[in-house]
This record gives sequence, C-alpha cells and structure tokens, in this order.
Amino acid sequence: MTAAVVVTGLGVAAPNGLGTRAYWAATRAGKSGIARITRFTPDQYPARLAGEVPGFVAEEQLPSRLLPQTDRMTQLALVAADWALDDAGIRPQDLSAFDMGVITASFSGGFEFGQGELANLWGKGSQYVSAYQSFAWFYAVNSGQISIRNGMKGPSGVVVADQAGGLDAVAQARRQIRKGTNLIVSGAVDATICPWGWVALQSSNRLSTCEEPALAYRPFDEGARGHVPGEGGAILILESASAARARGARVYGEIAGYGATFDPRPGSGGEPALRAAIELALVDAGVAAAEVDVVFADAAGEPELDRAEADALAAVFGPRAVPVTAPKTMTGRLYSGAAPLDLAAAFLAMEEGLIPPTVNVDPVAEYQLDLVVSAPRPAELRTALVVARGHGGFNSAMVVRSDRAE
Repeated sequence: MTAAVVVTGLGVAAPNGLGTRAYWAATRAGKSGIARITRFTPDQYPARLAGEVPGFVAEEQLPSRLLPQTDRMTQLALVAADWALDDAGIRPQDLSAFDMGVITASFSGGFEFGQGELANLWGKGSQYVSAYQSFAWFYAVNSGQISIRNGMKGPSGVVVADQAGGLDAVAQARRQIRKGTNLIVSGAVDATICPWGWVALQSSNRLSTCEEPALAYRPFDEGARGHVPGEGGAILILESASAARARGARVYGEIAGYGATFDPRPGSGGEPALRAAIELALVDAGVAAAEVDVVFADAAGEPELDRAEADALAAVFGPRAVPVTAPKTMTGRLYSGAAPLDLAAAFLAMEEGLIPPTVNVDPVAEYQLDLVVSAPRPAELRTALVVARGHGGFNSAMVVRSDRAE
C-alpha cells in the first residue's frame, strides 16, 4: 500500500528548549544549549561539553510510581509522548488498544537505569549478577513504557541504532500505518549524559575536546574537530492522511519518502552510499531534486565525513543549489534522537516559512554548500530532506512535505 502517512503531533525535549514551541523559538533565534556538563563532574574526562535538556523535573511531569522504574531518558520520552499526543488531539483511552502502536529508536538503551540496577545487585554480591545482566542495556524501554502508559497494544518495536536509526524508526512506523494500524507513536529520545554513558562515549574518539561551547562543534568548518553529544529528541504521532482529515486533525505534513543504505567496507575502495540513500528517498517520494526546498544535514563535525556529505549533496542537487542547515549545532548530536528532532524542525520550518540557522560555523568554500548560517532565512518551504548517518556506515534519508504542498 502507498497511502499517505502524515504527522499530526510533535513532542520535543531538546537542550535549547523543553517543549516544541520553546525549542522552535530558540532554534529560529540561533540559541544554543551546548555547555559544560552539570549532571555530574566531568573533570576527569577529555570531553566536558554536552547539550543537556534544561528545566526538566520528572517529579513535576510524571506520577511518582513511574520514577523508580525509569531513568532520565525514558522520563523525557514519556513526557514528550504525552505532549505529542496532546498536540495531535489524541486521547488514547478513546481508541482501540490494538489500533495504536509505538516504534522508537534507541542508542543508549536505558543505560543509566540498567547500570544503576546493576550496581544495586553487585552491592548484594556477585552471585546476584548473571552474565546477561552484566550488559544492563534495555533498548526497548522507551517503546515499552510509552505503550504501557497509554494502553497501546498494536505494532511496537525498537530500532537499535544511533543517528540514522531515528529515521528508520519513523519509516517502520509509516509501514505499519500503511498496513492498517490507525496510529503509531514514533521518533526517539536518547540520553547518554550520565557517568556510565560518558565513559562509553569517550572510547569512540569522535568527541570534541574543545572547552569553548561556540567552538566545539563546527561541522563543514575548517575548525571541525568532532561532535558534542546531547540528550533529548522528538516524538511524532503518525496517522494515515485520510484518518487524520476525517477527524479534523491539524496536519504538520507528510512522511513522503525514505531511503537507507550501508557504506562499503572500509578499505574496499567503494564509494560512500549516502548519495544513494538520498536518491532512494526522492524516488520513493516521487520528488525531483529541484523540488527540495531545504536540506537538514547530518553534520558529523569530522572533516572526512563532512566532505563526504557535502559531495553527496552537490552530486544530487548541484553545487550550492539548495539551502542546507544543521540546527543540531545548537543541541549537539542526540544520537537516536537527532534525526527525529530534525524532522520536527523541518515541519516547523515549513509551517513558518523559515530556515533555522547553523550557528558558529564559517563554511569551507570548497564544500560548495549553500549553508544557512548566523541568521534564519525566510523561504517558501514545501518539501524538505532530512539526512542522517550512523556510526559504522549506516545512511538514512527522509523526504517530508508540507500539508500545503498538496
């Protein structure tokens, strides 16, 4: 089936804004949420900056019975899902449980909660800890907790991945809607900013060790030196276009096209496959390259990866032929939450007709990108492309259309 699938609700928790409208106000104004870590003392680590979600107090947002069962990642996800459902005008108790599902992505996998529980067990003695428990990663925790909280018993699952996985989860949600499920909660919220997660991230050697927030994460810039991690993301409500309009829902736009590829093995001499993912997404959407009004870039912040992305965009669209932006320069890279947050930003940009800026970046001229920097750019936006790449060679691309594009 190829029925149109639309987004009717957004829930955002981001380092530069808690809540969808707070996030968009900060993003359109170029306000960054990247700063020195405050949740623990990072002095012993090479990397000390992150994008932390401000002003979130779980006790004010969730029932007390849920707090011992969850960590910050899942608490943020539960609240973002509540906001997205409210934004969509959906009361789960009014719908059939089996007509609602939850499909999210996860990178950190409830790591903070799992490690806390593991520490408690070790305190009782090693005999209480099995080999299985020693991993202490619970990737499905967000999907499971959202499902339980809202009584959703339809198709559910989790995509275990980092950056690209957020788009893959939304693509799987679209498939389930096309198969007949009325509503899917999708997207991702991640959180690695805890002592356990931070130790794991240091081993990647991809984090910026700069201690000046304005200089630490500068994709497509001569000063690119790695990325800054962040927490948060976005939860989206997906429905069929016909069902959404039948109930008079406000529609942000359509999930129009999707493509995914995997890079060749390092050293094989094969070309990176990001361009192919973009072209697959365009074909799936039935959209020509010239019809894309803005690209939300992956923006790795590493020279080799930045060049590969710039080359792919120039090959598909032509040199400087389409505006490109990377609002994640204001949040850090949120792992599985990054691409869903870019999807939310794309829908909000199309709603207002405004491309948010890429902050603190002086783009390298030879990359041949029309990078929107310093200030937002007014534009008529009907079609947007969101690009995401995961560690190890995963590539995903998604085309979204404004509701006005029809």
